[in-house]
Amino acid sequence: MGQHPSHPAKPLRYGFLLLPHASMADYAIASEVLLHANWLAEKKLYETLLLSLDGQAVPLSNGTRLAVDLPLDGAPKLDCLLILADDINPDFSLDVLSKGLNACGPDKIQLGGIGCGSYWLARTGHFNGLRATTHWREISRFTEEFPDVITSSNLFEIDGKRLSCAGGAATFDFMLTLVGNQHGHEFIAQLSELFSMERIRPGNERQRIPLATRIGGSQPKLTEAVSLMEANIEEPLSTDDIAYYVGVSRRQLERLFKQYLSTVPSKYYLELRLSRARQLLQQTSKSIVQIGLACGFSSGPHFSSTYRNHFGITPREERSHRTHTQTAAPKN
Repeated sequence: MGQHPSHPAKPLRYGFLLLPHASMADYAIASEVLLHANWLAEKKLYETLLLSLDGQAVPLSNGTRLAVDLPLDGAPKLDCLLILADDINPDFSLDVLSKGLNACGPDKIQLGGIGCGSYWLARTGHFNGLRATTHWREISRFTEEFPDVITSSNLFEIDGKRLSCAGGAATFDFMLTLVGNQHGHEFIAQLSELFSMERIRPGNERQRIPLATRIGGSQPKLTEAVSLMEANIEEPLSTDDIAYYVGVSRRQLERLFKQYLSTVPSKYYLELRLSRARQLLQQTSKSIVQIGLACGFSSGPHFSSTYRNHFGITPREERSHRTHTQTAAPKN
């Protein structure tokens, strides 16, 4: 298997608490990452326990019922407990959840939520004063309901011993990062290859929140305009062209952007192009000039100055920061 960093003699015990209608996919991804880590290391780095509130089989989002090992309040000492939920409609006792969490000694372990699992941790007060995220479809309610939580729309958050993840494909990135924090970059590089993953997305990468969700489905012209912008990054269209293709006047288009996105079309378009450039700088080995051209900038100096004005650092500094992050020794 190659050289790996030293691993602790005692396996870490992860508990997965399935709430009713949890996502089978989220559980499968999270548990498979740990299982493959054991296989890659040729020793048991992780033990897993499947839990429910009452010890009974749990109905999942795909309609199946999954048997569990133990009830939450009967779990042995855990190193990490992850709550999995796919919705925020309660059909269980919040009091039972709170008592079960307290029985696990939450101050002594890593405690996190995947998907809407973070919502239930917030309901029980475990994210107060900390950063947390949840699936994009519930972020608005999450922000409104928990003013004491610093809500983000990132893929996942790790704030001390408190963890949260948007779920879905982000579960891969989240779990691989947890393993990497314990066993190093080289180990998770090999681990990610087992899943045919080209890269591990960092937690601070934002979820892709559909525009229609952000503004509602009642503004098809605005959604169409943004779709045109996203499809024409390398050769940007003018505001007049976008208005023409969408079938509104320039003034109407500007009014839509101002009312629903609090900006003007040209600024929104520029931010899209700069965000794409940042993604390419962080995730590819393309040259800075190539990236600038691919994002619609006519020259390197123009790209560099615009990038610096928006992000506060130059493209070269962005690239250097990425390289430093990838090669820095992990803290085990």
